[in-house]
Amino acid sequence: MGSSVRAVGQSRAAGPLLVGATIAMGLMAGLFFAFDVSVMPGLAAGDDRTYVTAMQHINKAIDGNGLFGLVFIGAFLATGIAAWLQHRAGRRQAALWAAAATALYVVALIVTMGVNIPLNNELAAAGDPSRIHDLAAVRAKFADSWVPVNMLRTALCTGGLLALTRSLVLHGRGSR
Repeated sequence: MGSSVRAVGQSRAAGPLLVGATIAMGLMAGLFFAFDVSVMPGLAAGDDRTYVTAMQHINKAIDGNGLFGLVFIGAFLATGIAAWLQHRAGRRQAALWAAAATALYVVALIVTMGVNIPLNNELAAAGDPSRIHDLAAVRAKFADSWVPVNMLRTALCTGGLLALTRSLVLHGRGSR
């Protein structure tokens, strides 16, 4: 009886968790997209000091933001658990799409931790922009890698969002 009660609870949690995973993935895709289409082009139009100063402040604001951290990690956890719950509920196709979303987000996490965060740390370590001797070089070193890699994160999270949307549709069809 205990395992059947647990299975019912897991089955009931599968849909809401899938919705939460989809929202979290959408928020991450949207954040990265906003940088691609507004933040980085806007900063690119300015001078080197403004660019470096603004990115240092943005990175610091994101770094210390608990809500961002919750969504950043929550997207991974919710998506992975949603895939597992879909599988446990016997919704194989929905599980596969959620697993694909998990894989795409894992790649985005690897890219973030392997490229974006080290670049952010280098930019912070460059120090006060008023004391940096070659702001143009610091800016170029950061932007030349960070901007295209962020576009990759946008694509990965958007792909994850599409996969989760498909999983939601399949989940809904399986619940009828």
